[in-house]
Amino acid sequence: MEEVSLNTDPVVDDDADEFEIEGDCGMAECVSQSGVIQGENPLPPVVGMEFDSYEDVYYFYNCYAREQGFGVRVSNTWYRKSKERYRGKLSCSSAGFKKKSEANRPRPETRTGCPAMIKFRLMDNKRWRIIEVELDHNHLIGPVNGKFYKSHKQLGIGTKRALQIDSAEEVQKLRLFRTVVIDVEGNGSAEVSDEELQTAHNQTNQLRLKDGDAHAIHNYFSHLQLIDPNFFYVLDLNEKGCLRNLFWTNARSRVAYGYFSDVVTIDTACLTDKYEVPLVSFVGVNHHGQSLLLGCGLLAGDTIESYTWLFRAWLTCMLGRPPQVIITDQCKTLQTAIADVFPRASHCLCLPRIMQKVPEKLGELYEYESIRMALHNAVYYSLSPEEFEATWEDMIHHYGIRDHIWLQMLYEDRRRWVPVYLKEIFLAGMLPTRPNEVVESFFGGYLDRHTHLKEFLEKYDQALQANNQQEVLADMESRNSGFMLKSRCYFELQLAKLYTNNILRKFEREVEGMYSCFSTRQINAEGQVITYMVGEQSEVDGNRRETKDFEVLYNATEMEVLCVCGLFNFKGYLCRHALSILHQNGIEEIPPQYILSRWRKDINRSYVLNHDHSGIDVNNPVHRYDHLYKCIMQVVEEGRKSEDRYKETVQALDQIWSKLNLVEGRL
Repeated sequence: MEEVSLNTDPVVDDDADEFEIEGDCGMAECVSQSGVIQGENPLPPVVGMEFDSYEDVYYFYNCYAREQGFGVRVSNTWYRKSKERYRGKLSCSSAGFKKKSEANRPRPETRTGCPAMIKFRLMDNKRWRIIEVELDHNHLIGPVNGKFYKSHKQLGIGTKRALQIDSAEEVQKLRLFRTVVIDVEGNGSAEVSDEELQTAHNQTNQLRLKDGDAHAIHNYFSHLQLIDPNFFYVLDLNEKGCLRNLFWTNARSRVAYGYFSDVVTIDTACLTDKYEVPLVSFVGVNHHGQSLLLGCGLLAGDTIESYTWLFRAWLTCMLGRPPQVIITDQCKTLQTAIADVFPRASHCLCLPRIMQKVPEKLGELYEYESIRMALHNAVYYSLSPEEFEATWEDMIHHYGIRDHIWLQMLYEDRRRWVPVYLKEIFLAGMLPTRPNEVVESFFGGYLDRHTHLKEFLEKYDQALQANNQQEVLADMESRNSGFMLKSRCYFELQLAKLYTNNILRKFEREVEGMYSCFSTRQINAEGQVITYMVGEQSEVDGNRRETKDFEVLYNATEMEVLCVCGLFNFKGYLCRHALSILHQNGIEEIPPQYILSRWRKDINRSYVLNHDHSGIDVNNPVHRYDHLYKCIMQVVEEGRKSEDRYKETVQALDQIWSKLNLVEGRL
């Protein structure tokens, strides 16, 4: 049977034995016009909710819609050849637009193209799971209007009797919806009580603070404002005045962002993994390739509203300058918020975090180890989108895993995380694209799942000071000590005069790798562009060597070189294959367009460094001001503790003032 589609927009689905029906027509024969939905359902739909039947999903969403004040219609229903329903989409009644009428007096348009909807699918356990949710509407809604919609005067789908909410059976049904199974990650399920579910719902509207946490936040922020005149923080309070979300950052981060705003990682692992501290951190990378903290937030929940508030607060703090690239975990909620606040940024997904989930998501599959290796090869060793697509198709067909929900989601997002699709995006080494590379948290070693907020605030300064000290030491090493070259290659000699030592060490591996490249041959010439094929012999599985060909384009007129491996955009320096072609063509220096200022050691950066007086740049007024301000605030803090200390402090300040006036008089 051929696929049947009544959609105005094409629907992509890989199953050949399935078809779909769109609109209320797919359900009309099952729905009576008697009965009115009543009652209250405070729980909004969430990805991972499961229901016993298709009808229960409709009933649940209809109850939610009536409470919020909008109508529901069936947008799509997918069927297999056996006529079994396996997937559905319910939308706001204002979704889409009506077809233009040929009548002399057509009815006015009432739909608005509203995006609000839920998608759900039949799982292997024969329960229906919500797989996608959009809660926002593009029109006004309100509980008062709920009773006027057609869907709220209908029955639960598939029933023929009037809906009596007062009956014990229907009251129990509503109770079941309030205790619905929620499995956000798709890893099993857990039932919760009414009280627990209501508490969970309320927690998305209020930060979970323990005794003393609010006092600790207040004291800590007050202290930071005293020692850092440009410390920035924003509070988000709910309608009851309780703290819901929080964002803060210091002067150093704000100024450093001006130099390193190209690529930013938004780390939400603490929030999504249910740490005691629901931390979200903004992290960049400095000229040494070291992590650089650009701001922190605490969120009541991983909702679109909370993320949107946090991102706007951070963007405001950074003077409205969005990053070019944002890296996050795979999360539809995050994607929605980022698309809203950073519409022009390239949004990439963290490859190592995705691959870490493979055992958890695929571990129960038959032939898991073979599937894991096939996925590994497709992701890491494909050199073109076409090669990846073919390898992926072979994998899902050979192992019969086409219907696996998580793999489907990965494939839909492939342009955000698979390396072959990211070669045109500059990533500054912040997104590992090779096997066994991991992403370390900025607060690794200072924060774990059970760390309390007060303890974290105490360790926060330790983490920042350690990170700042690493940068200071790396600056001193790069500026004051020569880099020990392993070769006399002119490319390495050139960059040793310009780049920081940490970046040089990484580039050195590519210089060494030139000796693994052989059989360089010209395969095509079109105008000024010559295409070469560079063979590289590399070690595979620890004891076997394998040869692979890499295509390199070279334009001698423009001094441009482009390798299919994409390393320059991934890491910020040329790969061994491109270097081999430059060497073969007698080029003794790397062309200037491949020398990046973000890695240079000789550019003065004015952001404040937290080190002692002997290490500051006394020629920099920003450094002088910051150091003096911190010193004087420490004196003020000590002087206010008693009357005697106060008098001593005033006397000492008078003496300092007198000495400064004497210095001024001698100038």
